[in-house]
Amino acid sequence: MNLKTMALHSHSAHLPTHKRFSRPSLLHDPFQTSHVFRSSVRYDTNPTSFPVLVARNEGGRRLVTACMGNAESEEEEEPVLVAEKKEELVERSLWKQVKDIVMFSGPATGLWICGPLMSLISTAVIGQASSTELAALGPGTVFCDNMNLLFMFLSIATSNMVATALAKRDKKELQHQISILLFVGLTCGVLMLLFTQFLGSWALTAFAGPKNAHIIPAASKYVQIRGLAWPAILFGLVAQSASLGMKDSLGPLKALVVASVVNGLGHVVLCNFLHYGITGAAWATMASQIVAAGMMIEALNKKGFSAFSISVPSPRECLQIFGIAGPVFVTMFSKVAFYSLMTYFATAMGTNIVAAHQVMIQMYGMCVVWGEPLSQTAQSFMPELLYGVDRSLEKARMLLKSLVIIGAILGLAIGAIGMSVPWLFPNIFTFDLKVIQEMHKVLFLFFLSLSITPCTHSLEGTLLAGRDLTFISFSMSSCFSLGALLLLLLNSRGFGLPGCWFALVGFQWARFFLALRRLLSPNGMLHPEELGSYNVGKLKAT
Repeated sequence: MNLKTMALHSHSAHLPTHKRFSRPSLLHDPFQTSHVFRSSVRYDTNPTSFPVLVARNEGGRRLVTACMGNAESEEEEEPVLVAEKKEELVERSLWKQVKDIVMFSGPATGLWICGPLMSLISTAVIGQASSTELAALGPGTVFCDNMNLLFMFLSIATSNMVATALAKRDKKELQHQISILLFVGLTCGVLMLLFTQFLGSWALTAFAGPKNAHIIPAASKYVQIRGLAWPAILFGLVAQSASLGMKDSLGPLKALVVASVVNGLGHVVLCNFLHYGITGAAWATMASQIVAAGMMIEALNKKGFSAFSISVPSPRECLQIFGIAGPVFVTMFSKVAFYSLMTYFATAMGTNIVAAHQVMIQMYGMCVVWGEPLSQTAQSFMPELLYGVDRSLEKARMLLKSLVIIGAILGLAIGAIGMSVPWLFPNIFTFDLKVIQEMHKVLFLFFLSLSITPCTHSLEGTLLAGRDLTFISFSMSSCFSLGALLLLLLNSRGFGLPGCWFALVGFQWARFFLALRRLLSPNGMLHPEELGSYNVGKLKAT
């Protein structure tokens, strides 16, 4: 089933406040009392002013204006133009940067695909045997895969906090942040384990309603078996996100490739040969998730960090984590609630319709994650460009432009491919003609909702990297509220399954336009004139 590794901010210290034409020395230590220092000099230029020479050392900094006709400094120290990689990045062409993004996001794409691919395999295997069990997967995946999305605040917070600590060259702080987030992940996993074992059946009955009582036993077994893996899932999620924050997507990818193989073999043996049906699918997915978590922990340990060093956060650190994770949780809750609401209305329409919706929503989940690596790229690379020691708005804008271009191309491609599979090859999932007929009714809406998501992920990933959390949580909750009202209206008018997917189209396009407007705003994080006030007010740690 869906191994959600998505995928989706800062540490306790305040971020440094910089002036517009200067950057802090890499050697600067505010707690150091020694007068030993090493200086460096570089040129920063403003297109509307004369060149400015910046001399920096640990003890402080000086600005020396290079006047016309006077090329010599008051001191005998000669200016040295630093020609390091960080300066060369500005000169890179757009397509060169696209290549760099692909080199990172390519393996990350495989990382995000593994989970939905396993869900799609389960849907296909179970759908071949029973339409009732296929329908039971609908509410079952809501309490497994969709609930997993609620904890994406751990993933987003971890990868962004790791990227921030790396940008500041603070390995000790990095290990501490990983340790407390591992504790939070393990605690949340244990709580979810208890919830699925003791309250799972009650929650499923309340969700599915009395009209679908015949699918509750199968869905309940599925949720309880998969619930055994919750502690490993969330612990591994933090370990995986730490690796992504270090710009390593190969390590987690290897773990999930192995997990996918285990899951596939488990489905073949338990479902096809032993005919355990939905129960066998649950056991296969649960085992693969535990294997993936173990390999992600091992990958993090190989990087020189201890994945078994768990620290209980102090009350102050809990407040700081809540300040970061709270808005992200609201964002993820709004997204999960909308997808769950779609499934809720589809479930009330009958077995054939909820079976068709299950196929389409799993296909949608398989395709939509292709845009997640663009969000992860923004969260991994943007922090150092926005407020790290290599801060540069020009490079940040170029990175965002590259991400949007890739997102637009990718959106059209995955929309067309994703729509063609249930259109041309519906028998992969089911032989029931009534279910296939319901699937075909929403194909165009499927394309419209899917094609815009990669661009949306690029924009929202940039907002998350800049920690514009208040806006993104407010915009997502607004989209959910309006989308839920539209969904309720269309359902009351009898539009059926197409009404649910039309509401999804409105939900996704509203997210895109709101995020785009925010980043293009003169008060946005990428606007040069607002650099100083934004970094002080918006981009420091909560």
